[in-house]
Amino acid sequence: MRKITREVKIGNKKIGGNNPILVQSMTNTDTHDIEKTIEQIRRLEAEGCDIIRVAVPDMEAAEAIKEIKKNINIPLVADIHFDYRLAIKSIENGADKIRINPGNIGREENIKKVVEIAKEKGIPIRIGVNSGSLEKEILHKYKGVTAEAVVESALKNVLILEKLGFYDIVISLKTTNVPLTIEAYKLASSKVDYPLHVGITEAGTIEAGTIKSAIGIGTLLYLGIGDTIRVSLTGDPVHEVRVGRQILRSLGLLKEGVEVISCPTCGRTKIDLIKLAEEVEKRTRNIKKPLKIAVMGCVVNGPGEAKEADIGIAGGVGEGVIFKKGKVYKKVKEEELVEELMKEIEKLLEEDS
Repeated sequence: MRKITREVKIGNKKIGGNNPILVQSMTNTDTHDIEKTIEQIRRLEAEGCDIIRVAVPDMEAAEAIKEIKKNINIPLVADIHFDYRLAIKSIENGADKIRINPGNIGREENIKKVVEIAKEKGIPIRIGVNSGSLEKEILHKYKGVTAEAVVESALKNVLILEKLGFYDIVISLKTTNVPLTIEAYKLASSKVDYPLHVGITEAGTIEAGTIKSAIGIGTLLYLGIGDTIRVSLTGDPVHEVRVGRQILRSLGLLKEGVEVISCPTCGRTKIDLIKLAEEVEKRTRNIKKPLKIAVMGCVVNGPGEAKEADIGIAGGVGEGVIFKKGKVYKKVKEEELVEELMKEIEKLLEEDS
């Protein structure tokens, strides 16, 4: 059962409470290049990204937020390190949330200035703790990076904001180690009711990082922990969004869009199933209505094994069948299978509209 956390507003979205779990990503463009950054964010929006974060390393990047915000439709998070003035300028220029560690922003008066403008503008603050940035005294106390060390660092930073009367807080406690990350989030969830942003940091390349993220994020979500997620992959951030949405869909936490199920193939497969499955996935990616589509290797088991699918195809020798809810609908030549399937999908979508 999902833990109900404090509700926090981020631009035109809400997280926590009973709100949907949202998928976040981060641009890998140079924030100074406004045109490229906007173009990438729009691609991410089209894939279903709910919240986007941009790096703000200097004042020029903070100024760029103003133009970027005008040209996107999803909430924008400014990623700030060390310089409190960048946080203030980012908020002034339209950032919907800022990500900082109050402990590395400097003196309390600097933190207070950030909190004052965040309060005035109704902007939440995410405290982002990573295993690689823990305070020396905490590392010494716990003799290295442990779940307890990560949580203590986060709560130490939370306390700084709470003492200033600020409670629109989101927390993340990411590490590169899956079991450690899971334990840290479980511990934090037992101690606070702030929304948690969940992820495995520096998860790796698309293949390895997808596996690590699916295990880590998926486990936490299954335990009811997490209000936003970010899959951290080395590559085009579009993959982060696709994987994040698939994790949610696999757990039944996202009803929107298409789920393609396909068999792993075996000696009975006499059709190019891999190519078919990839093409169906590509052709149906932008469908928003919930739909389960099966791509199966043989007529012997295909329709029966995938009878829970709304519609599907199963291969034969040079031909295949289209089936609906496990019942064969019609036979089609192999080269026409995808086109005929798409026509039948269109009919289903029209019936539901």
